[in-house]
Amino acid sequence: MTRFALFLILLLSPASAQARAAGVPDVHTILDVGRPLGPGDYVWEDDGETTGPARIVVDVTKRRLYVYRGGVEIGRSYIVIGPPEQPTPTGRFPILQKHADHYSSTYDNAPMPYMLRLTWGGVAIHGSPVEEDWVTHGCIGVPTAFARILYANARKGDEVIVTRRWLPNAYD
Repeated sequence: MTRFALFLILLLSPASAQARAAGVPDVHTILDVGRPLGPGDYVWEDDGETTGPARIVVDVTKRRLYVYRGGVEIGRSYIVIGPPEQPTPTGRFPILQKHADHYSSTYDNAPMPYMLRLTWGGVAIHGSPVEEDWVTHGCIGVPTAFARILYANARKGDEVIVTRRWLPNAYD
């Protein structure tokens, strides 16, 4: 699919109109990864030409995290999330705290490298082993190499949207 065709699909999509009305990041260009991402996979293609803050969207249904800048997707990662009995919460969350060398005070001092705290109740995005059958305690685990890049590009106060079925016309 050409970038122009994708742009038209995203622009004319009812979901896109609803997203814009809700204040969600406007997306007009997505990465052409060429294959579905599997456990441990990620891509980051920031040419430095797009400007503005990083916009982060987590899709708990697809187990993907998307990063946009200026409406252009610059990163995507396969993720691990919480199990049904301790699910990753959905909603809008500001990044409350950043800590590159964080350890959990709740879960046996577990390492949480490049932690971006989303709630004071313990939910964060952080580096983690990302395997098909792994789960977290409600956090969003991303490959540690991706977490390092995301950490460098996200700022305290940036909003993270955690949702289900993000932009199905573009990513299904």
